[in-house]
Amino acid sequence: MEIPATVDYIIVGAGSAGCVLADRLSADGKHTVLLVENGGSDKSIFIQMPTALSIPMNNPKYIWDYKSEPEPQLNNRRITTARGRVLGGSSSINGLVYVRGNPLDFNRWESEGAEGWGYRHVLPYFKRAETRNEGGDDYRGSDGPLHTRYGNLKNPLHQAWLDAATQAGYPSTSDINGYSQEGFGRMDMTVYNGKRWSTANAYLKPALKRKNLKVLTNTLVTKVFFEARRATGIKCVLGGIEHDVCANREVILCGGPINSPQLLKLSGVGPAAELAQHGIPLIHNLPGVGENLQDHLEFYFQVACTQPVSLYSVMNPISKALIGMRWILNKDGLGATNHFESCGFIRSRAGIQYPDIQYHFLPMAVTYDGSSLTKEHGYQAHVGPMRSKSRGHVRLASNKATDHPKITFNYMSDADDWAEMRACVRLTREIFTQSAFDAYREREILPGAGVVTDEQIDEFIRNKVETAYHPSCSCKMGALDDPMAVVDPTLRVIGLDNLRVVDSSVMPSITTGNLNAPTIMIGEKAADMILGKEPLPVSDAPYYVAERWQTQQR
Repeated sequence: MEIPATVDYIIVGAGSAGCVLADRLSADGKHTVLLVENGGSDKSIFIQMPTALSIPMNNPKYIWDYKSEPEPQLNNRRITTARGRVLGGSSSINGLVYVRGNPLDFNRWESEGAEGWGYRHVLPYFKRAETRNEGGDDYRGSDGPLHTRYGNLKNPLHQAWLDAATQAGYPSTSDINGYSQEGFGRMDMTVYNGKRWSTANAYLKPALKRKNLKVLTNTLVTKVFFEARRATGIKCVLGGIEHDVCANREVILCGGPINSPQLLKLSGVGPAAELAQHGIPLIHNLPGVGENLQDHLEFYFQVACTQPVSLYSVMNPISKALIGMRWILNKDGLGATNHFESCGFIRSRAGIQYPDIQYHFLPMAVTYDGSSLTKEHGYQAHVGPMRSKSRGHVRLASNKATDHPKITFNYMSDADDWAEMRACVRLTREIFTQSAFDAYREREILPGAGVVTDEQIDEFIRNKVETAYHPSCSCKMGALDDPMAVVDPTLRVIGLDNLRVVDSSVMPSITTGNLNAPTIMIGEKAADMILGKEPLPVSDAPYYVAERWQTQQR
């Protein structure tokens, strides 16, 4: 494969943001763009078929198979931290859930030093990225590359879930990505014509016909080069051979919250003491690189079902084969959905201004990675807190790009995290005991009816809580006077020239929901900044905040 010696823009990582940039930066034909990805093709049926989502997520061919260091608060368990290593990145292996986050997340970003990233600024970029199947409005897009749609909610357990939430006193919402995130309603998925609509399908593949865009796969970037404080190119390895590529304009890191801080450090950008420990010559002392790591934790609240209506009916080889054959022929049926078709966002207690608990409802009892299926009909809610106060870090294990870094989340290291998890157990149990589930409810599988006291809930959490696969914030955006900020509000690495980071690592703090949608938005907004375009006009669309949030939980 021919590797160009010099291009205008080098993008490292073909993930949720990298594919967006590859498209947008090459669109006018004025600039040459090189996109470098360590993984390979995304043509696998198991990537493209939505219902098969657990397969690529657990296939070493398509992931960086990271694990955290032993987590002290979780009985020293090492938590899986799989990230996409394939065209499309984590958008090719994720659960296909489209959640933008709460408007107040982005206003909080502004207060944390991310000037120009408030909700009024980012909503136009969410809209530009999207085509919603039901059409656009003040909140939703109608002509963007990223197609989103709702499920058909045919399984009666979805309606029971929504009805039970209403009976418990929670509001309904017609659109969690529109005026009101708070409440219970339909959940969007990134599926188009029955296929997973990753950023590889949405952005990259239509752009590949352009002569000014080149994509390298199965290529490992080991270093960013500098002349003084100016990034000038990269060193990469393809087929065991090292290559140097120069960038006339910029090097843009889109490797994600694990790879981007690792590559910065390997290139001499990061905490001086850590780099010295590994014998890496210091280019720029930037203490925040790899710090501020955040994630979402969740557990499965599972209930056995008295009627044979759950997806357990089709969890046999013959049914799976028929679902797969129908999808291959028609791209429809149960193969064309991620099954996360209904959801909820609630506040854990009075005094919380906007939702801090998220629900994915699933009409089956199974683990997210597909490794454990109950031997009976059941249903479950994936539930977890959204804004943990715990902070972790990504640090080098060595000075070799082939060695995985050391990842420590410090999960559940703040007392508030435990209070929120206990609320998750008790509030979910209350929903599942509403009369809407009377026709379906058998026994509680997890946590189990005997898990009631704080001590019992805490022990359940220590043993059973899992990652929601949302690592982020490890190269946070902030003001120039923030000593732990890594990039400024234009996503330039502070103190250096011609180098940006554009992925979920730049979030100052984690958003309320799944991270694919806001990461795509970051790519869209960054593209205008990189090209020197005027930002899209701000939006004045209103958003919901519960009137009595100071005194009422619902």
